[in-house]
Amino acid sequence: MKYILTIAAAFALALGTSFAGCGKIDTDKGKLKAVNAEKKQITIDVDGKDVTRTLTPSTKGAEDLDKLVGKKVTVQSSHGKVESVAKG
Repeated sequence: MKYILTIAAAFALALGTSFAGCGKIDTDKGKLKAVNAEKKQITIDVDGKDVTRTLTPSTKGAEDLDKLVGKKVTVQSSHGKVESVAKG
């Protein structure tokens, strides 16, 4: 009986950790090319490649994005959703 309970507990712990959030953060550094307010997206030129990310209501630094177009920015995102935008 102890053996079965031990296996069940180990399985439950393994299953629980597999459903935890991945926590992966992508950092894009480049020039902000465009801000699309209708689609709530930004386009960044990273090493000659255009990268599009989606803004969310909780995005930090999104207030003055129009002023940053054409300037270097650092964008942190998770699964394509922007968490923060910073100049430089």
